Amino acid sequence: LELVADERVQPNQIARFCEFADLRLGKTVVRCKDTPGFIANRIGAFWVECAIGAAMDAGLELETADAAIGLAFGVPKTGVFGLLDLVGLDLAAQVAESLRAQLPADDEFCRMRQGSALLERMIANGYIGRKAKSGFYRLRQGADSQVKEVMDFGTGEYRPARKQHLPDFNAKGRDLRALFESSDPVGRYAWRVLSETLFYATLVAPRIAHDLVAIDEAMRLGYNWGAGPFELIDNLGAAWFAERMKAEDRAVPDLLADSGRSFYRTEGTRLLVRALDGPYADGAYA
Repeated sequence: LELVADERVQPNQIARFCEFADLRLGKTVVRCKDTPGFIANRIGAFWVECAIGAAMDAGLELETADAAIGLAFGVPKTGVFGLLDLVGLDLAAQVAESLRAQLPADDEFCRMRQGSALLERMIANGYIGRKAKSGFYRLRQGADSQVKEVMDFGTGEYRPARKQHLPDFNAKGRDLRALFESSDPVGRYAWRVLSETLFYATLVAPRIAHDLVAIDEAMRLGYNWGAGPFELIDNLGAAWFAERMKAEDRAVPDLLADSGRSFYRTEGTRLLVRALDGPYADGAYA
């Protein structure tokens, strides 16, 4: 539950509300700033737009793209296109358009939000996801059993889903570098989506949140990522990530300028997290 509170709200009122949300609603409260999309949808909508565009640009099959997203972000097998089916393509498009209308024209999301003729056609024809029984995925009754089908980006028609043969890398150990350093199309796609999304998260972090923990918490709980963006950078190695961006002649955000420093570290039993202005502080989120 993302919570905005300005200086008119007393700390004891916030504490009482957080306790109510926790004990009565079963919600984890994440404090955020009052900006379009707050935290989760600001980053999550960018992630979705990037994943769609990059998959179509690369000519990647839909189910391959979802499998790659699962590897890179540790999300369930729904990936991105399955998530859109779950949310509803029509609702997701409204969220994206609302963000585009409210954000400054030079925001990276506006650059990423190019739209898709295929997506627009699917919405117009009522193929908006699970609530309509057809979206990017659908189940068709075959002669003996149900057949899982996917939307083919090239033809705009459904075809049987294909079994995926993914690169051999240590997924359980989260050896993401091995995935991103591979020349496999899956690795290249996963790197493009992850690097663009992490770049955006570091860019907007000071605008949307009071601390980095809130962002990681919002993405883990709101979008079911296996790790938040700053946890993912630490998993990769902040220095490695910054150097990879430099090697590709891409901008390195201010939060990564000091590339030798991780975002999280431990001192004894204490978890410390980098503050947005540089120093480390207790990482427990309150």
